[in-house]
Amino acid sequence: MPYITNTREEIIAERKRLKAEYRELFDEVSKLLFQHDPIGINFEDNTDEYEPEVGTILPKLRNCESPEDVRKMVHQEFTSWFGASTAGPEEHYSKIATEIWEYWQRFNVI
Repeated sequence: MPYITNTREEIIAERKRLKAEYRELFDEVSKLLFQHDPIGINFEDNTDEYEPEVGTILPKLRNCESPEDVRKMVHQEFTSWFGASTAGPEEHYSKIATEIWEYWQRFNVI
């Protein structure tokens, strides 16, 4: 896991800032990750479990030019957060990446 130096209050403030900046996109990507559950942490009542990862994924979408770029970036984020063995192979993120890319295009956040 990445070394985190932020206080709980700073983390909460940053998440609120990201939610305000990305509006519905933040919630949609969070729901998407929870639904696909790439690392097996969906216990049905912890629907905000992927919000920290969404917070690192959304700002990096600006550098993506295709679903393949999104797949690579999302996989890198999950590898950074959870390690390579937990994240699994990049190919397992194809459907997630395609859907995130569609949301990104629809919300026209670029």
